Parts: sequence; C-alpha cells; structure tokens
Amino acid sequence: MAKAIGMVELTTVSTGFKTADDMAKAADIEILQAEVTCPGKFVILVTGELSAVQASVDAVKYRYADKIMDTFVLGNPHESIFPAIYGTVHRDKIDALGVLETYDVSALIVAADHAAKTAIVDLLELRLAKGMCGKSYMTLTGSVSAVQAAIDRAKAEAGDRGMFLDSTVIARPSDKLMKYIM
Repeated sequence: MAKAIGMVELTTVSTGFKTADDMAKAADIEILQAEVTCPGKFVILVTGELSAVQASVDAVKYRYADKIMDTFVLGNPHESIFPAIYGTVHRDKIDALGVLETYDVSALIVAADHAAKTAIVDLLELRLAKGMCGKSYMTLTGSVSAVQAAIDRAKAEAGDRGMFLDSTVIARPSDKLMKYIM
C-alpha cells in the first residue's frame, strides 16, 4: 500500500478537536497538523498508508458533514509538498514565479500536488490560511513554460472544487521582490 496524506478542514475549533481524535482512533494514521487557522477554522492533516488515511477521513466525513468545509485524500503526494508547507525551501534564483490563491486550505494542497506533478517546477511555499482570513496561496518556480503549465493545471483543479481565487505567472521576478518571495 502507498503512503498518503489526507485533510479535513472544519468550520469550528471544538468540532475540529473531536474530529482529530475520531480520526486517530479510526485508523493507524499519524496526525501531522491539528490546529486553528484563520478565521477560526480547524485543519487536520494526517499521513499513513493509503487505506488508513482513507478510513480516517471517511470515518468523520459524514458524521461531521455540517461542520466540514472540505476534505481530500492524496495517494503518493509529490515529495515537495511537505517542505513547502513547513517553509523549509530555499532558492537563490527564481526563473519564473507562479502564484495561485484559493479560498481554502484543502483545495490549495490538492492543486499544489497536481501542479508539482504536471511540470518540472519547485514548490516554494504553501501558505495555509494563517493570517489570510482562511484563504491560502502557493508559490512555485521553474522555467516560464513549466510554471505556466503547472499554474494552469492547479487553477483547473482548484476551479473544479469551486475554490480558485486568483493566479499569476511572473517571468524573471525583480531582485527587489526576491526578499518578499523567499
């Protein structure tokens, strides 16, 4: 069985804690994140074998349907997802910069996975709702054509979920902008 990640994004904190507990008890998963994000939403990110992650998400999806904003399960997520989430990516040079913004966390992570698997790009950052009133955004880099292809794919994925907000591709960003990107 394959390694996977899954997420449940909820509208309330108290139900968030209960949901995280139920997910941990439902299957052999590891909780990577269980925390409050803006504006008082609660995000639970789990990992484990694909069947366990699917079982943990399924165990709560309908039980708390009135409080769940979104969920996903990704089998074999792209290896650049975690460094981008945790802000551990460092680049000195950026050929082209792609930016995509969504209305929620779940849609952004799924869109980022699709982007990273579409073209040869490096995910730089996934900013997950903190300080953004619940919105999220990602930045990525690569050649202009690769970044455009990745952003187009991510935009389609987020749009299919009804969560796409905005995107852009910048060829050779100014050195004056770089300190705000990295």
